[in-house]
Amino acid sequence: MIRDVLVWCLVAVTAITLVAAVALSRRNKAIAAKKARAEAALTQRLIEADAQAAALRAELHQHRTEHDKTIQQAEEAAEDSTKAVLKGSARFLQSLAAEQLALLEEIQRKYGGHSVLGDLLEVSHANAQMARKAQGIAVMCGAPLGRRNRAASVYDVVRSAQGQIRNFRRVEIMQQTGLALKASAVSPVALAVAELLDNAASFSQTGSPIEVTFQRVQKNLCIVIDDAGVGMNDEERQKATVLLSGDYRPRLSQLGNQPKFGFPVIGLLAQQYGFRVDVTGVSRYGGVRAVVLLPEELWTEEETAPVVDVQETGVRGAVGRPEPVTRTKHGLPRRGARQVPIASVPDHDEDTASLTVPPAESVEQAGRAAGRSLGAFQRGTLSGRNLAAAPSEGSDEA
Repeated sequence: MIRDVLVWCLVAVTAITLVAAVALSRRNKAIAAKKARAEAALTQRLIEADAQAAALRAELHQHRTEHDKTIQQAEEAAEDSTKAVLKGSARFLQSLAAEQLALLEEIQRKYGGHSVLGDLLEVSHANAQMARKAQGIAVMCGAPLGRRNRAASVYDVVRSAQGQIRNFRRVEIMQQTGLALKASAVSPVALAVAELLDNAASFSQTGSPIEVTFQRVQKNLCIVIDDAGVGMNDEERQKATVLLSGDYRPRLSQLGNQPKFGFPVIGLLAQQYGFRVDVTGVSRYGGVRAVVLLPEELWTEEETAPVVDVQETGVRGAVGRPEPVTRTKHGLPRRGARQVPIASVPDHDEDTASLTVPPAESVEQAGRAAGRSLGAFQRGTLSGRNLAAAPSEGSDEA
């Protein structure tokens, strides 16, 4: 009896277990199906969300690109407008400097032996510095340099650059050279050397020497400038190299509150006219060695000027024979009590013509005509000329 009860109990438990297992299996299948449907729905929603996010990202990128392009165009427009204004202002200052230079030359010709000549030379020197600054600003703003029709001696070009800086007496040109720069290279090289000399004088102690030498390296001509300044660290050398290469053109707003146009102007000139400038060297004084490397396309052998026989003219009792000049061991003229700077590169024809003294009336009339007509013409034509056109002033100046 008890055995039968146990058997029936075991059968009942087995039946219940089977029913529970079947119910649990069905429940698990239902849950799995529901889970699969939910996962499919979630996957679809994720795909749709990813597509919407990608579309939003693409739209955001497009808006950002358009925004950056708009800002860049606005900055370029502002930069162009600023350059146009500065270029016009610089050209106007150049015209005033040219007029003032013509007037000073007239006064110097008229009162050459007067005691006020020394002060006039100082005024002319200050005028040359102003003209150089204005020329540098104009070049930085995209204006072309004035054209020159004749080649010039490398020595005269460096002397011209020397006459355009404040502390010109500290510059010593250590040697002569029988080489000349071609006409197209005179103005850019003179301006570049002037900026390098000004940089050397500004970052070295007062009274320390600034030496200029010339070296021929293979087919290149090098103008070497050594100063006794503080030198540059690696970061400054790297920055200077980038600026002097001409590949990087900083905006005017990036030049600072006291803008430094020197290296950017030199870099632009070097890239436009095909020469190179390096300031990574160290001079024998521990300062900076700047090297202007001119390829053979920019220079040639200097032509020997013909000898001119000069006779007495009888005008004001002047004799057209130059006074003897003492020279140093390097063959350079020895300095007197006052060293006179020259702001422009002289022409051989002008030097020869200056030995013949014309009548006093002709000198006075020609000087006044050169001084007044040049300034009136330059300023008058600037008011009606497009700023993008190349002006005529300074066409024969370095």
